[in-house]
Amino acid sequence: MHPVLTEVTERIQARSAVLREAYVAHLRQARRPGPYRAGLGCANAAHAYAAMPANDKLVLHAQRQPNLGIITAYNDLLSAHQPYEHYPQVLREAARAHGATAQVAGGVPAMCDGITQGEDGMGLSLFSRDVIAMATAVGLSHNVFDAGLLLGICDKIVPGLFMGALQFGHLPMVFVPAGPMTSGLSNSEKARVRQQFTQGLVDRQTLLQAEQAAYHSAGTCTFYGTANSNQMLMEIMGMQLPGSSFVNPDTPLRLALTQAAVRQAVALTQQADSGMGFQTNAQVIVNGMVGLLATGGSTNHSLHLVAMARAAGLAINWDDFSDLSAAVPLLARVYPNGSADVNHFHAAGGMGFVIRELLDAGLLHDDVHTVMGAGLRRYTQEPFLDGDQLRWRDAPTASADEDVLRPVQRAFSPDGGLRLLTGNLGRAVVKVSAVKPEHREVRAPAVVVESQQALAQLYKDGQLNRDFVAVVREQGPQANGMPELHKLTPLLGVLQDQGFRVALVTDGRMSGASGKVPAAIHLSPESKNGGMVAKVRDGDMVCLNCNTGVLTLEVSDAELASRPLPERAKDELWQSGQGLFGLFRQHAALAEEGASPLLAAMPALSDTVIEQP
Repeated sequence: MHPVLTEVTERIQARSAVLREAYVAHLRQARRPGPYRAGLGCANAAHAYAAMPANDKLVLHAQRQPNLGIITAYNDLLSAHQPYEHYPQVLREAARAHGATAQVAGGVPAMCDGITQGEDGMGLSLFSRDVIAMATAVGLSHNVFDAGLLLGICDKIVPGLFMGALQFGHLPMVFVPAGPMTSGLSNSEKARVRQQFTQGLVDRQTLLQAEQAAYHSAGTCTFYGTANSNQMLMEIMGMQLPGSSFVNPDTPLRLALTQAAVRQAVALTQQADSGMGFQTNAQVIVNGMVGLLATGGSTNHSLHLVAMARAAGLAINWDDFSDLSAAVPLLARVYPNGSADVNHFHAAGGMGFVIRELLDAGLLHDDVHTVMGAGLRRYTQEPFLDGDQLRWRDAPTASADEDVLRPVQRAFSPDGGLRLLTGNLGRAVVKVSAVKPEHREVRAPAVVVESQQALAQLYKDGQLNRDFVAVVREQGPQANGMPELHKLTPLLGVLQDQGFRVALVTDGRMSGASGKVPAAIHLSPESKNGGMVAKVRDGDMVCLNCNTGVLTLEVSDAELASRPLPERAKDELWQSGQGLFGLFRQHAALAEEGASPLLAAMPALSDTVIEQP
């Protein structure tokens, strides 16, 4: 075992000891022998089964076979979730084939960041994760289920399902993915057209045609953003079947994997301590962090994984990410960290190859419990159909394309590319996987704005043709819900390509699409919370050094102390439903604590003080 992996894991266990003990005690108290519906009153049971087919009712009344609860994030607005429309029927039939029953326990919202980027609705995006967690808990609260099947893929949906399901962590849970769309217009060509549009070189019709050629059918978007990072996480953490993350929708193999997920859920109900909460220990969380770093995954998980761990009674922070990143090599280059998409990654060897490489290098914990049983080594295999039978075989021993996927010995980089930045502005993270070495250190005057639209207007007005550090503040969870600032990527990329030294510093997010421009994101404390970023003025010199991990405002302490914090206007965010989320903004935790308004209020967690650096 790599010493850094051991050190970080033990540090998390020590830091979380009291918190984790309280959580596990909650699980043991909630656990019951036999079917959970056995204790229901007659009227309660009649309500629960009233609409079930007669044969299912007979099975339920016998109280010998498990009943599975389905939580679905289906809608046909999200291409990734459209395939879920017919999953409930498939899952119910598969449950009957194994002598069990299944019911849709509830639906959760699923919004698309790709649709709301730069729009008012993006202010709901981060907190939709917590709404999904609550909706998951509502669906599972009827106490008639022995296991859960969780249907979700995209950005906030998987973290929300994960957090909500952990409230019922005494039950086994299996995530059921639907897969990515087939490859369309290449991601590099899509990015080129976007930059051309930003420069006024092509018209809107050309841009729309390019976007529609890239996002063209049902399935997850094919770039390696948060949605596909979610799928990687659920696989490397053992929450879904081996090799199931990146199988395309509406294929025989996809159907076979969906049916097999039911079989595993039924089997888990017969095993002691197979509940998701028991499964999600420090080793599993560390495995997720390692997977994120080794594949160049989404920066959003420096928020989400923190909140997900916290829901299981585990406290992680950005020091843990940064220390692991220094030891974990980058094995994959998938857009925006390269030109390939997730279909290319899957064809080159995929998750089975990555997991075997990391296990053999001592960079993953094998001694974990997964939905397939004990040990992560099972996840070095990939599924295939032998006739109509689902089987697994060892993943390829060699990458089919080393421009996309490499072994540890020939990694793209010796580190994972996610780094902690500290200085008098606070703490932030930066992803350097796609940032060329010559762009990783920027010292330039600040251009201070309080929205991405304001910076875009400066660009249109020709005022940004120079070296600068864009300081985009009032973008944290307490200010406006922490929307992604993805609209800044093309314009900053154009300026960098023109030879200017540019960087971004923000208390907001840049999402899984963080790219070639150095971006200090999730700056904590945020400006709304009295963070020093609130005192930055136009022209102040800012130094962002990804190599040394330093983020410094070159203004004296005396000068900063003399600068008053700006007066803040009353919260008047009402567009697109934001008015309903005032309490969420008011109670949101710091970014490094997961930015959740929920977890600090949970009884098992609120009385436990966790030291932060």
